[in-house]
Amino acid sequence: MRRALGLLLAAAAVTGCADKPVRPTAGAGTPVGPGTPATAAAAEAAAASERIQEACRQVREHRDEDYTPGGLYAPGVRDSAPTAALDLSGILEPVPRPEPPAAYGNRTPYTVLGRVYRVLASPEGYVERGTASWYGQKFHGRQTSSREIYDMCSFTAAHKTLPLPSYVRVTRLDTGASVVVRVNDRGPFHEGRIIDLSYAAAVRLGLDRSGTAPVEVVALPGGAQVAGGVPFRPGDAAAGPVRATATPAPASAPVAAAAPAVANGPQLIQVGAYREKDNARRVARQLEDAGQRGVDIDAVRTDAGRLWRVRIGPLEGDAVSAALARIRALGLPTPRVFSQ
Repeated sequence: MRRALGLLLAAAAVTGCADKPVRPTAGAGTPVGPGTPATAAAAEAAAASERIQEACRQVREHRDEDYTPGGLYAPGVRDSAPTAALDLSGILEPVPRPEPPAAYGNRTPYTVLGRVYRVLASPEGYVERGTASWYGQKFHGRQTSSREIYDMCSFTAAHKTLPLPSYVRVTRLDTGASVVVRVNDRGPFHEGRIIDLSYAAAVRLGLDRSGTAPVEVVALPGGAQVAGGVPFRPGDAAAGPVRATATPAPASAPVAAAAPAVANGPQLIQVGAYREKDNARRVARQLEDAGQRGVDIDAVRTDAGRLWRVRIGPLEGDAVSAALARIRALGLPTPRVFSQ
């Protein structure tokens, strides 16, 4: 997964989760023994290192000469996943909130590999479908374009034109699995790909096994507004490559079709179809917590295996429009509407 970190990054090499704890050394004449600040700090560092999952330990030393501004980072080095399994149970999805623009990574326009990109003024209204990829150990512990440290064990992502930071929900179109990520990096600078997910986000969506997948990216409220950025207009090439052709979802998992105009008569709204029942339950709870009534989960057998469908209804008239508006406000994928 070849990517660039763009935009005049500092030349300092950085380290994240080191393989060994850094043990503070006492200054000249400072006594070292049980209970002294030096040994207490060393013990704390050692304990913190023990708490780091094996999959999240940094394995690569980052060097200044591996990066050329406007180019790719270490293009001759292949990216990789950790050999140890990643336990996602203790990794929380970020909660969207308003944030100031990052001091770095929001310059617009900028150029990578001879191509010019323009940063959006706001993530508001942004919806995009295309191919997602992921990045892992090669970049773990290195500065992102915003100069935050890339942590492959957090739910983050890289995008070419969204303001840094932004929050988006990424939904895999062929399975319905979704994850909320905080966009704090630039990329992927690979033709046909719209977002680069952290390794943790890739594991959540199963991209660690497939490598890439068709997704829908929906901006959530929060993040930054960038002065001098361009407005988002779907299909406008001036805003950068903001439209990509999605790989169509198979008929067995109808989670991504655009909602048709609301018709007369009873309607069923299918919010999504999920391989994991827990994902379906989570989406159903979101809808119910937002005040939606008539939410139901049912199982269906398909060629791809059993899927758990989240449906609302039957509804009529204004109740259909209200439910669709509520789904959009929650940042969920575009639903399907069926006539009964």
